[in-house]
Amino acid sequence: MSEMTAATPQLLRRVSAGAVLDFMRASQAVTVTDVMQATGLTRATAISVCEDLMQRGWIRELENQRAFGGYQKGRPARRFELNEHAGYVLGMDVGYSKATVVVSDLRGTVLGRSSQPFALAEITAEERVAMIDKTAMMALHSVGASPDSVLAVCAGIAAPVDRKGNVLAAQHFWGLFNVGLKAALQELRGWTVLLENDANLAALGERWRGAAEGVDDVVVILASERVGAGVLDDGRLLHGIGGGAGELAFLDMVDGVGDTFGIAAMARAWAAEALAGTARTTLREHARDGAEAEHVFAAAAAGDAVALEILDRLADRMARIIGAVATIINPELVVIGGAVANSAGVLLEPIAERLHEFTATPPTVAVSPLGDSIVTVGAVRCALDYVEKNTLDLELSVPA
Repeated sequence: MSEMTAATPQLLRRVSAGAVLDFMRASQAVTVTDVMQATGLTRATAISVCEDLMQRGWIRELENQRAFGGYQKGRPARRFELNEHAGYVLGMDVGYSKATVVVSDLRGTVLGRSSQPFALAEITAEERVAMIDKTAMMALHSVGASPDSVLAVCAGIAAPVDRKGNVLAAQHFWGLFNVGLKAALQELRGWTVLLENDANLAALGERWRGAAEGVDDVVVILASERVGAGVLDDGRLLHGIGGGAGELAFLDMVDGVGDTFGIAAMARAWAAEALAGTARTTLREHARDGAEAEHVFAAAAAGDAVALEILDRLADRMARIIGAVATIINPELVVIGGAVANSAGVLLEPIAERLHEFTATPPTVAVSPLGDSIVTVGAVRCALDYVEKNTLDLELSVPA
């Protein structure tokens, strides 16, 4: 009993510090009175907690301004705010052909970015890790941040990842991402590394700063070269026992779909099919190097009949995919994401018109505004979640 009693003040202080930090993260400059009103702490406790957090480097005190330039009797109120540069988080998008790393402060503002390609041929795990590390160092250097100021890293990969961060390497392609990244970066840099599926991170990013902001039941479909989905159910990210929740291999059995190729891949394939014939189309201007998805969308916008037919086929295909997903998961919203999202808005209306043919529970469909940053946005959110949950156990490299 004596041990429980002795621990109580420390526990209460920890809870108080957590409440103050949560309030600071959601606010700009605040006074002690603001802290008291938001947390229910007494003035003495609020001041003590703020001073402790300031000493540890998590918050800073601002210079007093009397009524912000006006006259005010007495001592001006002390004002505090989150020290968003107390440390940094890294968000990584690790694909097959390249790695992208962004550096974010503790308010989620991206300060720097670097993207580097991998060798075209298959490379060893060590070579892949070395390139990821190099990309991270370049991103940190671009903002003048040191490796020891990194509080957490989250990396998104194109393979299923379970709740513990283990890669499901049941297929050769997935196995290419099972390179021991967490342990390697821990050994190289001392970093805490969180591993996640890229579509799962896309879902986190969309709910944080994208088309799904505030939506609890959402599916985000990365739909460029291959389709894969991240699923949020009542705000919770679904993984499944091995991280396979959201994998869409069952599309092989869906009538009118038959595989997991995405919008960009099918647009390119159907354009090549048209160009192999005698159809008159402006896509022939790109025949030598191959018509890409952006060429198809541009030609359709200009009224090209062949390109318009390809868009119609894409809309039908996506309606079938979304219909199958909606039947199984029943989300409020489905977001089409990935690099192709910038052009996919034109598909929304024809998809919506056909959805009722393929599901009894048609969701709202939107395209992501996050473009090719969708995975890194989610990775930053995931890393920030870790930091915010564990702030009081983290030690800053250069406390105030």
